[in-house]
Amino acid sequence: MNKQEWAAGLEINGITPPLSLKDFRLIAFDMDSTLVTSECVDEIADVVGKKAEVAAITEAAMQGVITDYKESLRQRVALLKGVTLEQLEQVYAQRVALTPGAQELVQACQQAGLKTLLVSGGFTFFTDRIKARLGLDFSRSNWLEVEGGVLTGRMRDQSWGDICDGEEKRRAVLDLASLMGIAPEQVIAVGDGANDIPMMQAVGLSVAFHAKPRVRSVAKVSINQGGLDRLLEVVQP
Repeated sequence: MNKQEWAAGLEINGITPPLSLKDFRLIAFDMDSTLVTSECVDEIADVVGKKAEVAAITEAAMQGVITDYKESLRQRVALLKGVTLEQLEQVYAQRVALTPGAQELVQACQQAGLKTLLVSGGFTFFTDRIKARLGLDFSRSNWLEVEGGVLTGRMRDQSWGDICDGEEKRRAVLDLASLMGIAPEQVIAVGDGANDIPMMQAVGLSVAFHAKPRVRSVAKVSINQGGLDRLLEVVQP
């Protein structure tokens, strides 16, 4: 793909900015390293002294080196066995911060009439809180199994399936678009890792945020410097 520099730290491919935000009806966000600055699973692992081990698996999965995302997540979650809900609360309070520009971008999208979806390979413990904090409309993510206030090292199946991987992200986005009665071309998808590529390739506008090279190579917009609100330089309210 032939990318060109639109502005410092902003690359575009196959589009002619400025676009209008009002031409879109739905925006889907990844959470870890996109809406928030951290990888929540790595931060949980740090609590039990396993961050290096878990972070190595996370990085390989986000780079696309590990192609079986479900198995990579099962491996990481197994290492979290024994973490308490109190420790999860501490991770959220002390280590999970909104990405600069996240609130501004979400508010601009809401004011333009877009619905908002948080679709994550992370965990409901965090996505529920971020969804409420930003006033998002929908979310889909993975459910950590808890027994007696402690993580079991497993995840629970949900009505839609077992694990929210790249294909499930794509399906969630397209299913919601269908329910809204809109075309995939009216959807924006924002992410940073290899498991975001399926949804990014299925929609009208794909946005890579401080992303891995493989993700930038397929995106129509790459934000390489600055906050999430830099998208508003390309897709204007």
